[in-house]
Formats: sequence, C-alpha cells, structure tokens
Amino acid sequence: MAKKSTQAFTDLIVWQRAHQFVLSTYKMTEGFPQSEIYGLTSQFRRAAISIAANIAESYKKWSNKEKVRFLNISQGSLEECRYYLILSKDLGYCEVNEETRLIEEVSKLLYGYINSIKKSDS
Repeated sequence: MAKKSTQAFTDLIVWQRAHQFVLSTYKMTEGFPQSEIYGLTSQFRRAAISIAANIAESYKKWSNKEKVRFLNISQGSLEECRYYLILSKDLGYCEVNEETRLIEEVSKLLYGYINSIKKSDS
C-alpha cells in the first residue's frame, strides 16, 4: 500500500484542484438557461462533484486496487465533464477557458497519482 504523507484527502493537491473545478463549474452553470436546470446544469454539476468525491473516497481505501478503482471512476467523470465543457461552449452558454485549464490540470494530477499508487505495488 502507498505510504501516506498526508493526513486527510483535503491535503491531496489533486483533490484541491478537483474541488476548484467543482466550484468553478457551479459558478459557470449559474448562468445557464433556466431550461437546463434539470438537464445540462444538473448533469455537469453531478459529474464535477463525482471527480472530487471519488478522490476523497479513494483516500481511505485500504488496498491499492480499491484506491485505483475509485480514482478510475474519477477519470470517467472527468471525461464526462470534458464533453460538457465542449457542449456548453458550442451551445453558446459560456466561455470555458478557465475550466478547460483546470480540468487539464486535474487530469494530469490524477494520472500521476494513479501511476504512483500502481508503482508502489511493484
């Protein structure tokens, strides 16, 4: 199992950036049309939350296999959000420059975190 140099999931930089993405997503989707409240707005927010929530859930898993499974779920939600960014921009709801930058950063950090956990099993 990977050694923990952190005390809580909130200490993980990957979680911190994912949380920033959630906050940014909430702020961005506030400006979406009211007709999207049960559609894109809801789906986008839920997927964004899933990224950070699954990172948090992975933190207390005892086996590296379980940790990686939850982090992989985060990766799936991240890709879902990546599509929602494209859709939001194409529908003319908003510009997504900051959110795109954030999601790229989270993606790279998540990939690195997963690889470090996998290497600790070797």
